[in-house]
Amino acid sequence: MLTWLRRDSLAFPPLEKALREPNGLLAAGGDLSADRLVQAYRHGCFPWFQDGQPILWWSPDPRTVLRPEHLHVSRSLAKVMRRQTYRVTFDQDFAAVIRACAAPRSYANETWITRDMQEAYLELHRRGHAHSVEVWAGDELVGGLYGLAMGTLFFGESMFSRADNASKVGFATLVEHLRHWGFVLIDCQMPTQHLHSFGATSIPRSVFADCLRTCLDQANNADWLPRRAGQAGIHS
Repeated sequence: MLTWLRRDSLAFPPLEKALREPNGLLAAGGDLSADRLVQAYRHGCFPWFQDGQPILWWSPDPRTVLRPEHLHVSRSLAKVMRRQTYRVTFDQDFAAVIRACAAPRSYANETWITRDMQEAYLELHRRGHAHSVEVWAGDELVGGLYGLAMGTLFFGESMFSRADNASKVGFATLVEHLRHWGFVLIDCQMPTQHLHSFGATSIPRSVFADCLRTCLDQANNADWLPRRAGQAGIHS
């Protein structure tokens, strides 16, 4: 039976109570307050719902993850990165990135990144939990992604691209920086061919939960100051 969350409590049900069909649906209700969202990620679940639906919280089994040291960059993408076709920055314009991620796609008119969701993650950004990657062609924002960093874990949320390979360059650059900063795991949530091409794999939810327990409170060396990504010593 699906658990409905109370607004006066930040508690989530055990991950083992998530439904098998649809895979990973754990709870509904509650709100998108910053405190609840932080608790959700620490617990191992995330919000995903369409506009007009109640807030739905998910913890799929298996969980798609990428270990930074296992990043695979194709030859064609490596050439693009060596040419420095794009400029990559961090936390330069979080609001613009999440708006772009929320924009309609060619294959879907609806978005799960509702106005309330955007405001919620902007608050997480203001609190230092959520971060953005921007990919620029000159002064034009042509790609990017955002997610949360906690301990030595990065929780990826969404990405967008308006030019060939733009989001791929942003993602690969981010992963290299996360490896340099001591992060051990990137949560990709659900499997896609795109993520698997970068080296992502699937692990049991119980293993992911173990990673949460051991990594959430570990220190990292991240430097998210708004600047060009290349200044951290990672060469793309």
